[in-house]
Amino acid sequence: MPTDIHEEEVLGKAYDARLMRRLLKYLRPYWWQVVVAVFITIAYSGMGPLRPYLTKIAVDSFIETGNPHGLFRIILILFVVIILQAFLRYGSAYLTQWIGQKTIFNIRMQIFSHLQSLGVKYFDKNPVGRLVTRVTNDVEALSDLFSSGIVMAFGDIFTIVWILIWMFDMNVTLTLVTLTVVPVLAYITVLFRKKVRASYREIRILIARINTFLQEHISGVVVDQIHNREEKAFRNFDDVNEKLKDANIRSVFYYALFYPGVELTSGLAIGLIIWYGGSHLVPEAFARLNGGISVGVLIAFLQYTEQFFTPIRDLSEKYNILQTAMASSERIFKVIDDKTSVAEPKNPVKMDVVQGNIEFKDVTFAYDDQNYVLKNISFTANPGETIAIVGATGAGKSTIVNLLMRFYDVNSGGVFVDGRNVKEISTADLRRNVAVVMQDVFLFSGSVGYNISLGSEEISHDKVEAAAKLIGAHGFIERLPAAYEEDVKERGAAISVGQKQLISFARALASDPKILVLDEATANIDTETEQLIQEATERLLKGRTSIVIAHRLSTIQHASKIIVLHKGEVREQGTHQELIALGGIYYRLYQLQYKDQERLAQKVRLGNVPGES
Repeated sequence: MPTDIHEEEVLGKAYDARLMRRLLKYLRPYWWQVVVAVFITIAYSGMGPLRPYLTKIAVDSFIETGNPHGLFRIILILFVVIILQAFLRYGSAYLTQWIGQKTIFNIRMQIFSHLQSLGVKYFDKNPVGRLVTRVTNDVEALSDLFSSGIVMAFGDIFTIVWILIWMFDMNVTLTLVTLTVVPVLAYITVLFRKKVRASYREIRILIARINTFLQEHISGVVVDQIHNREEKAFRNFDDVNEKLKDANIRSVFYYALFYPGVELTSGLAIGLIIWYGGSHLVPEAFARLNGGISVGVLIAFLQYTEQFFTPIRDLSEKYNILQTAMASSERIFKVIDDKTSVAEPKNPVKMDVVQGNIEFKDVTFAYDDQNYVLKNISFTANPGETIAIVGATGAGKSTIVNLLMRFYDVNSGGVFVDGRNVKEISTADLRRNVAVVMQDVFLFSGSVGYNISLGSEEISHDKVEAAAKLIGAHGFIERLPAAYEEDVKERGAAISVGQKQLISFARALASDPKILVLDEATANIDTETEQLIQEATERLLKGRTSIVIAHRLSTIQHASKIIVLHKGEVREQGTHQELIALGGIYYRLYQLQYKDQERLAQKVRLGNVPGES
């Protein structure tokens, strides 16, 4: 299976200041909410360490001295602290999640908007599965960072700080004894980070590969079934899925070791506290005079030890979130920073009134800047003319459409509409006046009417119906259970190929373009459907400049001019009869490809169809 997901192979730094600065910019619209969340988190983090200190007072000052009234006051204070801590925790959790979701929403919208603006060349190089991974998995990793990473990390750090302040305030020596386990904890943490880092990298690689694999094989499921490749596809998926399972299990294994390791270290600290504190235990009154350890201090330290290791575990989790977010942000910014698109003109020429003149002047083009697909192509289509382009597969026919629509820019020469270089016209303005019908029709999930208008406010339902009637699609649409409101399902699975093509014709014509391009639009259509399109097309081409790329004789023999491409060069130009008389490439194509169709069509017209009496 493909293994070309290069950017997944490098996890990057666990913390990258440059990337973090870019990420923090997304928090700017919510800066005051972030400030409030940080203050709430700091306050909340101080409530927990306050409770052991209150316990110490209760034991030493009231229980040991037999003062029930004072003990009751401490209980009330402790109850208020717990309630306040619960409210602060709720506020902190809600606010951080709110900030995170708002930020992630903006990032997702920016990525999608940027993907929409990228040129076709970018999608030639990047699999759909990889891009889906960017918008889903990678953005979700940032969600964890913004929702429970940055702000909550402050809470963990300040919890440790508050604990150390109270511990040092109560007994410096016992605090130092407790902290002797920190080097052990540090070693366990560093080892855990190293192991889980490699595991996380492998998981990210395999998730991207699974997404790419699924996208390819779900889209190509019919091909798998036709060629009996289900078992082969299953084995390939099983292989990558097995690797992902093993990588996740390894990650779980490291967590399963780390948390007991932290608990063991915590238990060691508790043992040291009991050993040292128990051997220096004195009544509270003597503790103040002789520097001993009271029962209340000992109990408080045991509670602080439990509290101390919890944020340590949490910070290790935050480290993993940070590490994953850094890797994901690097991949996301790589998409956002990609400028693979045609450059918009600084001062675009307005196309208010389009005549429809098209000129290719000495156009040379290569997709990879090396292997030229078109070489010095020149031709003109005058307003209202129909130009047909024919040639063998790979001759460069569809490339002409790509250059006219400015999906790509020419290497040399120029493409002109009404005497204006397409580079001087905004892409939106250009494409608004040029309608293209492709061989492979794509239908979006939604109604038939939506797939004709594509949600344009300028195309009313009346215009949708008018276009459908003109192209001959109104009849079959009206026979659908919900007519124009019928849901076409994903990619139009419930509609025939011919019906899809009719919808695409209606879609192109609903905007009433001055220039119409048919890129082998009737290649996959049955004879009956082609007859419908042919009849409508003859009416529609009047008053419009049209470029027709087709193999079928019926769509090109009446063209004003036929251009014959061969290996990226214009070899012949002329009308159908002129090129037949020339006896060159077009004549040979006609002999091989079109003559039998003409004979069959003639038999159909005469009613002399093979197999009929």
